[in-house]
Amino acid sequence: MLIVQTTCASRKEAERIALALVKGGLAACVAVTPGKSFFFWKGKLDRQNEFLLEAKIADRNRAKAERRIRRLHSYSLPMIISFSPRSVNAAYKKWVEKS
Repeated sequence: MLIVQTTCASRKEAERIALALVKGGLAACVAVTPGKSFFFWKGKLDRQNEFLLEAKIADRNRAKAERRIRRLHSYSLPMIISFSPRSVNAAYKKWVEKS
């Protein structure tokens, strides 16, 4: 099981990507959380309201999920981070892998 994260500029875009991942069978669940990001872009400090997506996916869907995110994302350089949690409730992991 993997967690895949990305950020989006709007709730609409975040929900569109989340629904595409779940309806497309690439993620068992995607949580969308509002927040604020601070970063340097093109030499200038920027701050933006963003929405963090956290998708729970089976390992086998990583490459397809990343391609889907890139295709639907409005950013020229979207953050797409995948990591494997150290510990996962066995029943939840089974549900994610089955979904």
